[in-house]
Amino acid sequence: MNRLRAVFALMVIATGSLFAQTAIPAASMYLNQSRPGMTPKVFAPDRVSLKDHYEYGSVFSNDGKEFYYAVIINSKPQIRCIRFEKNAWTAPKIIIASEKYEYNDPFLSPDGKRLYFISDRSANGQGQKKDFDIWYIERKQDGWSDVPINAGPAINSEKNEYYMSFTKNGTMYFSSNGGTSAATDKNYDIRSSAYSKGKFQAFRKLSGNVNTENYEADVFVSPDEQYVIFCAERPEGLGAGDLYISFKSKTGEWQKAKNMGSIINTGGYEFCPFVTSDGKYLFFSRDGDIFWVKAEVIETLR
Repeated sequence: MNRLRAVFALMVIATGSLFAQTAIPAASMYLNQSRPGMTPKVFAPDRVSLKDHYEYGSVFSNDGKEFYYAVIINSKPQIRCIRFEKNAWTAPKIIIASEKYEYNDPFLSPDGKRLYFISDRSANGQGQKKDFDIWYIERKQDGWSDVPINAGPAINSEKNEYYMSFTKNGTMYFSSNGGTSAATDKNYDIRSSAYSKGKFQAFRKLSGNVNTENYEADVFVSPDEQYVIFCAERPEGLGAGDLYISFKSKTGEWQKAKNMGSIINTGGYEFCPFVTSDGKYLFFSRDGDIFWVKAEVIETLR
């Protein structure tokens, strides 16, 4: 444990290059919060999940030093970040917000150099709001770039794209109702798009073991692409929206998704799943608060 407190920089490999990085003391991880067990509990009720705000959609950076989440202020979601600096966690800082547009569902690229999110902003950020697309900003030495970049036509359609996550090789998993009609536009499906030669490739829909004629969205894919956790609105669910999980078979096919059960799901709405890079905790959102639980719950469902 002492090595976590060492003042010497650890050398870690990221995107093919080396950079110096000091680790966070173990007790300071996860905003100094006491760890949950196998029963979900509200995350950071004194700092993040506040009673007078609606928070959702959270992600920690791989090194554990940054925590991003969305919060609704004056009916408009914005993205905030809490950082570990000078041996302490900062107050939440607004990363991107607008009085006209919504910004939410933050997620970092595998190398941490891009912050992805969804927004209904216009193409130039000045016109009327449109459907939700996936966008990103780029990390600079002094913070994040100011002008969002659209993730492109391989990802975004004329309809809505929601919540993204990534495999370790950069393949994006996301959801969309692109291609639906007015009568079927609540039928969101989960898609994947490989990242190659600096751009996303044509998407592929996951099989019928994951996608149905109901709503499937908010997908978290494990970095090794061995399971996906997602929100679905299905008649047999425990609440308005439940978390489901699908594991890959030994032959590389997605198995039939199963409800994650009453340990996770309630009569409310569970969505926005995320598993920390150390594999220890599952985060998700429920009715305006962010929850976390031991990720061992995933293994009980295999």
